Amino acid sequence: MAARGGPARGLCPRRLTHGFAGTFWLFLLTREEPAASFGQMPNPPGADAAPFSSSGGASRFALDRIADPLEQVERAMREQLASEGELVAAIGEHVLSSGGKRVRPALLLLCAELCGYTGPRRVQVAAAVELLHSATLLHDDVVDLSQLRRGRASANAVWGNRRAVLVGDFCYARASSMIVEDGDLEVLFVFSNTIRRMAEGELLQLQRSFDPSVTEAHYYGVIERKSASLLSAACEAGAILGGVTRAERRRLSEFGRELGLAFQLRDDALDYVAREADLGKRPYTDVREGKVTLPLLLALKRCTAAERKEIEKALKSAAQTAARSLADDGGESLAEPVELEPVLRLVAQYRGVPDTARRAEEHVARAEAAIAPFPACPAKEALLGAAEFAAARDR
Repeated sequence: MAARGGPARGLCPRRLTHGFAGTFWLFLLTREEPAASFGQMPNPPGADAAPFSSSGGASRFALDRIADPLEQVERAMREQLASEGELVAAIGEHVLSSGGKRVRPALLLLCAELCGYTGPRRVQVAAAVELLHSATLLHDDVVDLSQLRRGRASANAVWGNRRAVLVGDFCYARASSMIVEDGDLEVLFVFSNTIRRMAEGELLQLQRSFDPSVTEAHYYGVIERKSASLLSAACEAGAILGGVTRAERRRLSEFGRELGLAFQLRDDALDYVAREADLGKRPYTDVREGKVTLPLLLALKRCTAAERKEIEKALKSAAQTAARSLADDGGESLAEPVELEPVLRLVAQYRGVPDTARRAEEHVARAEAAIAPFPACPAKEALLGAAEFAAARDR
């Protein structure tokens, strides 16, 4: 299928080669100090906060090459949130200006370029993907009773659960309209299938909240649907815009999937060790919300029967706290303290965090292998850099 909308060929050769080419070092502004996280990449255009800056170093991942289309993506998202109702505009602006990394639209833009397409369609589809992501954040914060998002009060904390959910629905609708307007049935299928999978992931997670018998297979089923599916979709949509072969599409889809898994694993590890200022939320949020993530799963697999009972007691206490919150204020907050000492002690004792981080590195290696056959070019180098950062980021 030929790409529409004025493709610009030649930036990245379409033919496949064999073997790995290139290194992410070319995409650091300073070679002496490689960036440790996506937090050190340049600010997304239009964002009020500084999510891509870091006080700890001058290095940045060089996405300047797609600064113009990213700025167009920002404008497109804000245009889509224009509404006669002031509430939609207010909550939409709150979400869009809260310092998101814009990883998903960046990946779509780079994958499209890797496949030879730099036309205008990529901006609309990238904006739709990020609006979909924004909708999931609004809904997730309600489901998780979260009060903070990226260091700021979450939308549900400011406007309440009902308004946050409805604006999330509005974002879903606008994102879907943008994909329909694009007119590509293959992109539409990827998009709709991703929405279904993300909803499945949320339901799978909820049905096993505070459950110490959760398995790794169940955990991976959740994060693959909730987190990895949208990154995979962003990469595959970029490939579709480039009109590449099915095999090439699969490779980029797999790259996004493995990158998404690495991102989520790193997130789950950081929840146990990072500071609130770096996380943008309270530490230990996952276990407070009943999410048995890989660091805790590893501790449960390795601990003694007596230690397992300690963890089960802590999870039961956290579940009771969440239930009281729902009864007292309809789930508007989850502020009551929870006794987490046994969980934190055993996760540290049984190396839950470093082994989770190591698992993230394994997924990064698989992501890199997925796109190894593509010829070396700036877009490929940027994607490889994104993979490196996914496992090393500290926020």
